[in-house]
Amino acid sequence: MASLEGSRSPPRSRRELEMRSTGQDKYSVLLPTYNERENLPLIVWLLVKSFSESGINYEIIIIDDGSPDGTRDVAEQLEKIYGSDRILLRPREKKLGLGTAYIHGMKHATGNYIIIMDADLSHHPKFIPEFIRKQKEGNFDIVSGTRYKGNGGVYGWDLKRKIISRGANFLTQILLRPGASDLTGSFRLYRKEVLEKLIEKCVSKGYVFQMEMIVRARQLNYTIGEVPISFVDRVYGESKLGGNEIVSFLRGLLTLFATT
Repeated sequence: MASLEGSRSPPRSRRELEMRSTGQDKYSVLLPTYNERENLPLIVWLLVKSFSESGINYEIIIIDDGSPDGTRDVAEQLEKIYGSDRILLRPREKKLGLGTAYIHGMKHATGNYIIIMDADLSHHPKFIPEFIRKQKEGNFDIVSGTRYKGNGGVYGWDLKRKIISRGANFLTQILLRPGASDLTGSFRLYRKEVLEKLIEKCVSKGYVFQMEMIVRARQLNYTIGEVPISFVDRVYGESKLGGNEIVSFLRGLLTLFATT
């Protein structure tokens, strides 16, 4: 496996230095948001509950991309309720892409592990302690939630969406042979320095970005563990998956096939 010591970033704050000096792991959750006013309070409450009950040191970084529905105002209230040491609002003026949202969030992250997940309640925080246990057991660089292994599954999708998802995953397995069962999922735990390195290497945008992250991880010999998860379709708001995203996915898949 590739050595990670050379890619470690220096501590960016006194909090990060104290965390490393005591040997205590800290988990920074990156929550990119766009029009998630209804979902954000509940996902934050569930995260705080899960971390507090498990005794896990954490922070939640909300990266709002200029949501017109008032998501930023809600995030500001949550920061006041839970405290700015736990909830950090780091907004941007407009939508600039998922990869740049992670880069922006990591600039403010003081944890040595990064958790990425959707803010629309599709990913339940109850799985995070399982991610952490899996990482410790296998000393993995990445732990990815999978809908397609063990007792993982998808709930709330119609047949058409399930067929599209299964078909996309099947194509990626055939063409890319990534060594992971769920490439398009976006519920993952990374060592911080590993995520920084992968983002440097990735060139894709949109839904292809998550897929490229796993493909590049394989190229760099990073280790990947998997935890079966239940993916639940959003309750509030509209899905951001449409025809343009499907076309972009197929183009990105062919590009990865030709270049990896």
